[in-house]
Order: sequence, then structure tokens, then C-alpha cells
Amino acid sequence: MQRKVVRVLALAQILGGIGTGATMSLGAMLVTDVSGSAAWSGMAMTMGALGAALLAMPLAHLAQAKGRRISLSTGAWIAVLGGVVVIIAAGVRSLPLLLVGMVLMGSGSALNLQARFAATDLASEATRGRDLSHVVWSTTIGAVVGPNLFGPGESLGESMGMPPFTGGFIIGGIAQLLGAAVYLGGLRPDPLLFAAKGQRTAGGIQPQTDGTSVGGFRLLRSSPGAKRAVLTLASSHAVMVALMAMTPVHLTGHGASLTMVGLTISLHVVGMFAFSPALGYLTDRFGARIVVLAGQAILLGALVLAILGSHNDVLVTVSLGLLGLGWSASTLAGSAMVSQAVESVHRPRLQGVSDSLMNLAGAAGGAAAGPVLANIGFSGLSAVLITLVAVTVIAQIGRK
Repeated sequence: MQRKVVRVLALAQILGGIGTGATMSLGAMLVTDVSGSAAWSGMAMTMGALGAALLAMPLAHLAQAKGRRISLSTGAWIAVLGGVVVIIAAGVRSLPLLLVGMVLMGSGSALNLQARFAATDLASEATRGRDLSHVVWSTTIGAVVGPNLFGPGESLGESMGMPPFTGGFIIGGIAQLLGAAVYLGGLRPDPLLFAAKGQRTAGGIQPQTDGTSVGGFRLLRSSPGAKRAVLTLASSHAVMVALMAMTPVHLTGHGASLTMVGLTISLHVVGMFAFSPALGYLTDRFGARIVVLAGQAILLGALVLAILGSHNDVLVTVSLGLLGLGWSASTLAGSAMVSQAVESVHRPRLQGVSDSLMNLAGAAGGAAAGPVLANIGFSGLSAVLITLVAVTVIAQIGRK
């Protein structure tokens, strides 16, 4: 049953990744076109992250009440609704409505994060990291394929008389609808509802000691393990988003070609997802804490390289690749820590709080990175971000 769940989640993640990749990559250009100013371009990513943060907890509560299949499919439908709002906003040239659509489309990111936790509902202690990593890895396919559908999407949009930069939202919406169908049809029986009947151990399913539901923030306050896990996720995501969001600005400001910028971001995405299976194996083999610390060491290396090589395009590119790999190790192992922190009956609410705080940290990091870059440069931004790595390492080393 667990193998089936992982396969279903992986397929749906590929479709969801295509939907997100085919649309969010157009967001900055569409916002610039509608607003008439490049100064607004960063709002596409910010609104998407804000939407993911706002929708993470409602979707988690829905999972707690109705199961993963209803929650995940609902998240996909909300993302489709967001795409429709974006297309309408582009047609009437309304920036506020466009930003509302971007917030709703953040549901796609929220459900992608929730899907990785769904892989742990029935996982054993020995395979939790690997099962989670297979679902995360499948996102790579969608993340790579999605942006390459920009051309076909624009051709489709032009043939239908749609506004510029909106054709890809049709492709994205279709992919999300197919993903919703996979969730609804494939997650039977529902893994979370099945797990709620008992807690999986090495000896099989055992009755839960407490079937009551506890609020996510209450769980976070009462569990030191949950605090460390959520801190790791939020801090690592803030570091990644802040440096990644400013890298294209830094590179183009120093005369780098768009080809070089594209190569840098592509290498970063590879680092984020491609090595997930290996990191999942290491998490199961050596423990989540060791992999988190290794991830923080890689993040530190990326930041130091960015400081020392800020004027060298090749070194910045390598730095972004390491940044993605460090983020991947930290978030995959940190997600496993979240699942380990409480019994399965309580996990969805804690996972919802975790995803909300993670996305809020990313949005805050991205928003703060611009002023920091403008005042103290790329090297200064990287140096500031080292403090977040230090906080995470201290929290992990100082655990009881």
C-alpha cells in the first residue's frame, strides 16, 4: 500500500510541478506587463509564497478532517482558480486582481509541500526519508518541463486571442486538474485516514494512544523536536530564497548574459531536487540530524563562495548549485524531523504550521534581500545569511 501511495504522489507531483513551472515562471513578466514597471516584477514570487503560507494551514486542517486525497485535490483546484483569475486580470489590465490570482496560485506550492508529508503517513521508520525523497525528486521533472512549455503556451494563447503571457496558464491549469484527478482516484484508501487508525511501527499497525486533535502551534510549543525541525525548515528556506532571488539581479548588474543567468538557475534547481533519493537514503541510514548539519555545512560553503567569488560568474553559478543542494538536504531531513516529532494523528496540523512558517520565512527573506543587496552588495547579503545558518547549527547541536 505504501509503494502505491508513493507512486501516486510522485505522478501527481510531476503534473503539479508542470503546472507550477509553466505558470510561475511567467508571473514576473506578466506582472511587469500589466503594471508597466519592472519594479513590480518581484511581487509574483512574493505573492506566490504568501499564498502558500496562507493556504498551508487550511489545507492541513482539511487533511486532518477529510484525508489527504480531499486536501491535495482541493489545493489543485484552488491553484486552477488562481490561474483563471490571473487570465481575467490580464485581460482587464488589473494589477490588484492579478496579485490576488498569484496568491491563489500559491496553493500549488502549498499542496506540493503537503504531498511530501503524505509520503510519510504510512512509512516505516527505516524508509521514511527515502519515501519522502522519491516524491520530492519527482518534482524535478515538472520543474524542468514546465518552463519549457512557455513557447507552446504562448502559441496556444495567441490562437485563442488571449492576452500576452497567459497561454501558459491554460497548460498549467490542465496539468493541475490532471493532478487533482490522480489524487482523487489514486489515494484510495486514504493514507492519512488509514494511519489515523493506528501508528505504524516495526511490528505493524498499533492502536494510537490518543486520537484527539491538537492545534499545530500548541504542538510546536510543546515539542522541542518540532521547534528544531521547523526552525531548520524556515531558516534554510529563507537563506535559499534570499540569495537565489537576488542572484539574477547581481549577475545581470555585472554584465552576465541571460544565458548565464538561465544556466545558474538551472543548476540551482538541479541541486534542489535531483539528489533527493540519495539524501533520503542518508537520512534513513545516519539520521535526520546528521543530514541537516551536512546541509547547513553545504549552505555555509555556498555563502562563503558567494562572498569570495561575487565578481566571478562561474563561482556564483557553483555557489547557487551548492545552495540548492544544501537546501535540499536541510529541508528533506527537516521534513522527516517534523514527521517524527509527533504521532501520525497530530502530524497534519504541525505540518501545516511548518509549511506556513517556512513560506513566510521565504517571503520575508526575498523581500528583505533587495534592500540588503542595494546597501551592502551580494557579498554583504551572503555574509548576513550566514547568521541564519549559525542559528540552525546551534539549535541542532544544542538539542537535549
